[in-house]
Amino acid sequence: MKAIQVEHQPDQSRLTELGVYAWPIWEKAASEFPWHYDEKETAYILEGEVIVTADDGSESVEIKAGDLVIFAAGLSCRWQIKQDLRKHYQFG
Repeated sequence: MKAIQVEHQPDQSRLTELGVYAWPIWEKAASEFPWHYDEKETAYILEGEVIVTADDGSESVEIKAGDLVIFAAGLSCRWQIKQDLRKHYQFG
């Protein structure tokens, strides 16, 4: 199973089922930084574009507005935000 799973343009019923619009929002300007996931995160990208690359080189994923993403617990990666990012997110 991949450490970064992307679902491009999920339909509204899927987003409603997950309760995405009730999740907190996180925003970050274009930048680059390392990150480690202690627990699973599910995120829905509202605005922007980012490339997330696993530290072990096994995956590099481009994520854009409209994508639903699941980051696995234990993933160490590098975030390269190309366009200012705004996302809903939920841990666990």
